[in-house]
Amino acid sequence: MKISYNWLKEFVDIDLSPRDLAAKLTMVGLAVDAVEQHGDDFVLDFDLTSNRPDCLSHLGIAREVAALTGRTLRAPERYRDREGAEKSGDVASVEILNPDLCPRYTARVIKGVKIGPSPAWLAGRLEAMGQRSVNNVADITNYIMLELGQPLHAFDLHRLRGRRIIVRTAREGERMTTLDGEDRALTPQMLVIADAERPVALGGIMGGEDSEITDSTTDVLLEAAYFKPAQIRTTAKALGLNTEASYRFERGTDPEIVPVASDRAAAMIAEIAGGEILSGLVDVYPNRPARREAVFHRARYRVLTGLDVELGEAERILRSLGMETEADPQSDSIRAVAPSWRADIAIGEDLIEEVARIGGYDRLQTTLPGSAGAGAYLEGETGRRAARLTLAGLGYHEAISFSFVNAESDAVFSDVAAEARLVLSNPIDETQSQMRTTLHTGLLNAMAHNFNHGTRNVRLFEVGKCFHRSAESADRPREIEKLALVLTGARNEGGWQAASERVDFYDLKGAVEAVAESLGLTGLTFQATQNVSYLHPGRAAVISVNGGSQIIGHLGQLHPRVATDYKFKQPVFLAELDFGALLNTPGVESRYQPLPKFPTVTRDLAVLIDEQVEFAAIEHEVLALGIPELVGVRLFDLYTGKELPAGKRSMALSLRYRAADRTLTEAEISSAHERIVEALRTKFAAEQR
Repeated sequence: MKISYNWLKEFVDIDLSPRDLAAKLTMVGLAVDAVEQHGDDFVLDFDLTSNRPDCLSHLGIAREVAALTGRTLRAPERYRDREGAEKSGDVASVEILNPDLCPRYTARVIKGVKIGPSPAWLAGRLEAMGQRSVNNVADITNYIMLELGQPLHAFDLHRLRGRRIIVRTAREGERMTTLDGEDRALTPQMLVIADAERPVALGGIMGGEDSEITDSTTDVLLEAAYFKPAQIRTTAKALGLNTEASYRFERGTDPEIVPVASDRAAAMIAEIAGGEILSGLVDVYPNRPARREAVFHRARYRVLTGLDVELGEAERILRSLGMETEADPQSDSIRAVAPSWRADIAIGEDLIEEVARIGGYDRLQTTLPGSAGAGAYLEGETGRRAARLTLAGLGYHEAISFSFVNAESDAVFSDVAAEARLVLSNPIDETQSQMRTTLHTGLLNAMAHNFNHGTRNVRLFEVGKCFHRSAESADRPREIEKLALVLTGARNEGGWQAASERVDFYDLKGAVEAVAESLGLTGLTFQATQNVSYLHPGRAAVISVNGGSQIIGHLGQLHPRVATDYKFKQPVFLAELDFGALLNTPGVESRYQPLPKFPTVTRDLAVLIDEQVEFAAIEHEVLALGIPELVGVRLFDLYTGKELPAGKRSMALSLRYRAADRTLTEAEISSAHERIVEALRTKFAAEQR
């Protein structure tokens, strides 16, 4: 939003320089991004929040300047004495069929105008505000909008059939061509301004070609209205049509400034373009909204801000902002009625904010707020914290990436069908037009960023939501909480003893197992797979819980083809888990156990076994025997060589035995050991070496 410094001075006396004024306005919550010189003027570029539509004009900013500096605000002139004898109501009529969508609509007629270029001063002011000059009448409507915040529209009176204005919703199948030359299909949810036969404008957004001002126009019907903000927003979004008018209407304009803007615009048209202003304003205003009231409590002000203010000073500030006030010294409070232009004032805390910001945010002290309540973790938060701490302890750094991703990159790592993906209708960046279905895209981009800056040893993880369309609800997408890890580089960064050791599949698998252990899960299983397209065949696994019945993720080495696309020149390992499912999987409660009092006996067992048999299957079979004295199974050696039979390999297991209440005898250990040997022989045809 651009504001002219010289234009502001027409409403309020200012003795501050443009940059000092910008600094003061920023301190009261009206952020000024830049101050630029434009000829003999300065233009202040504001970044306003959506709850302050009253400041989308020079008058609105001038009100704030007057309140801030204690100066008097000069109200805009209306110039009613320039009206002729003929009445606007005798020439044109207005009917509102949907007063809930358009609570107020006014029209007045100016006859005998001459359309032409605008004077230099008018065109210059519009140019400084970033607007191009069109013609004198159109420029005047834009000028008043920038001055007072009220959008206006001028119709060629003779092109309105029946010289009627009907405010209604569009009929099924209706179409109209707007001023930008686009033919637009309308729906019954859209508000239009129609004449006796067809739509001539999109209410509050843009006029139509059929009734626009042309060089041959002589009589003008000037529209000034108030529209329901939500209606304008819905229509503008549906049509993908955003204008200066819709920008203001969808945030909320002042319904009471409508006749003021109409009077000023009509007077300027008569002065610059000639013609006669017909008397009276056709003003259809069926339901005047009630003014909102709120109460300022001085004690509450002290609690929320840590500041104190005299009741009289608080009342002065509220009055300077246009509010009607009534102080009550007994209750130390002020009842305030919000002005029509302050749609954001509704409760007492809003008044507290106004007093605090005009009084000066710089007076606020840095203090901790008091609390009388107790907090509680959200569901699953204990598990999330445990996983984060575990991964941080393993040297991983947490990453946070955008939920918006490139559709093609996301598809590489996801099996979500194209029709189930969520594509944004108005993306901030066309290269990030889809909601993510996987965390891999963001993490690999982060890894590439590290590589580009010379960091070759990278360990990252992310916990975040992924999205796709839900079969149960078409309106709401399904959100899946996931945990993803990426890993590459040296195993011991900076360690001279093992400088050449690089991380591999098992480092990543160990990290996933550590996360499961932190959640109290013991039933995590890994099964080799070649069916994950983005993972290296033979170096990938499916992760399951509940005895392998529920798949919760995958891990492995990034496929060389995908690594080439990212220009990775070293192996990269990655894993992704359905973290929500993992958090909902029942875990084993941690319980204290005393240190063992009796010795542990370790027996090694080497077996010759088929190459297809995995250690996980052997471990499962051994533990399934339920030998109470067996406390651990570990693979410590794997050997393949020409001297072994074809299709065979040697696996060396370390078996640990211990009893909690006694020292095991040689006979007990041998008996348990023989049971294991026999089970492996029966199940896998394993031969003891």
